[in-house]
Amino acid sequence: MKVVGRLESVWRYPIKSMRGESLPEAYVSFAGVLGDRLYAVHHAGAPKAFPFLTARSRKEMLRFRPKFRRPELTLAPGNLTDAETRGPGLTPLFPSNDDLALEIEAPGGQTLSASDPALPGLIGGEQLSASNLTIIRSDRAMTDCRPLSLLATQTIDGIGGAVGLALDKRRFRENLYVDLNSGESFAEDAFVGRQLRIGPKLTIHILERDIRCRMISIDPETLDENAEILRHVAKNHDGTAGVYAAVLVEGLVRPGDDIVLLDYSQGSSTSR
Repeated sequence: MKVVGRLESVWRYPIKSMRGESLPEAYVSFAGVLGDRLYAVHHAGAPKAFPFLTARSRKEMLRFRPKFRRPELTLAPGNLTDAETRGPGLTPLFPSNDDLALEIEAPGGQTLSASDPALPGLIGGEQLSASNLTIIRSDRAMTDCRPLSLLATQTIDGIGGAVGLALDKRRFRENLYVDLNSGESFAEDAFVGRQLRIGPKLTIHILERDIRCRMISIDPETLDENAEILRHVAKNHDGTAGVYAAVLVEGLVRPGDDIVLLDYSQGSSTSR
């Protein structure tokens, strides 16, 4: 085993493609960060294979701020300590549907519940018909690909340096931002096919590199778009930045937690 870095921050996105939130701690289950992407905007006019409205086609979604009404109940299962003292592998009790109720602050300042009939009209604006938009909820995260994403802050700095910009990390919409000891851009690629432990318990298997879309070109604050960012990643790194992971052992994580490479032996390389 070898400590390869630390957890810089942990994020979740209660509504797919809306603004995310940085958390003081988070329980990561087999389905990903608790509360991540449980809600989405269903678009009746979208392809059936991907029936969601996202900021790729409606950038203003990034200015909506969803928050759980009772955030203190959504960071970790309420009986987590008791469940863990009874032995490994016991599934804790997750928050109820009422505990996972959402409120959304719209760009204009008004706050609405996820079920407010006025919300689709605000999301669609003048471009999209409100009748085609519905806020839906799932019992598991509605992620595009895998349950958990991870990206090194050094990779963000490297991409930013190449295009001459200081990049806001929020444009990458990761769950776990990590600070790796190597100090190199794209060092997380070396963990594909390997296992990491983050904090005292969470164990993940890094599955594959994360193929990027135009979302990383959109500034989450100004909504200005710079196509050079995605163009650089496509030309110089096969269109990927960051990695996807599957959860092997669930656990609670906090910023500052050590990241340990589990299948490391002295004298071996971290890449293979």
